[in-house]
Amino acid sequence: MWQVNAALREAEFGNSTPAKQGVATALALAPGRDVKVLAALTLARVGDTDRAKAMIEQLEKSDPFNKVFKLYWLPTLKAAIELNGAKSAQALVFVEAAAPYELGEPPPIQEGTLYPAYLRGQAYLLSHNGNAAAAEFQKLLDYRGIVVNFVTGALARLQLARAYAMAGDSAKAKSAYQDFLALWKDADPDIPILNQAKVEYAKLQ
Repeated sequence: MWQVNAALREAEFGNSTPAKQGVATALALAPGRDVKVLAALTLARVGDTDRAKAMIEQLEKSDPFNKVFKLYWLPTLKAAIELNGAKSAQALVFVEAAAPYELGEPPPIQEGTLYPAYLRGQAYLLSHNGNAAAAEFQKLLDYRGIVVNFVTGALARLQLARAYAMAGDSAKAKSAYQDFLALWKDADPDIPILNQAKVEYAKLQ
């Protein structure tokens, strides 16, 4: 599982190539349902939509009565795919179905991810609704005890900064960017999303 978890982190960091390589390695080692769920999410997040859709279809057929998958992961996966196509309205429809369960800790991840809220926030950003986006990303900071050290918790600070900037609140945006950059001050310097954050923050100065 650690290989596919690492691949998902790379996807969220903007490192598409190692993310795809990680998926291939994970599936070669353990091509079970749990690995496939996160592999499909990873592929969706890097824009490999066709492969993500094919894997989702396999999962639906192989385990049609799995409630965790149907109620949490399936709408989350479909929302991620819609975001790739810049279809924010449809993404919001899908991810809303998972809202009652978003504070849970659904397997295969052993902690909460709040992925539905995270993707909902991104959908609101895509539709230029900064205030609504900020409310979603704030959830991940409010529920630190659930998200713990999962990648969405760290990235929520950056997304919150973007939401505040979109809403026209430059003071809060600067503060959120500063929080994100302070948290990542010892990170590898070549992480795409970190470098993008630095550029965005500089433009606010």
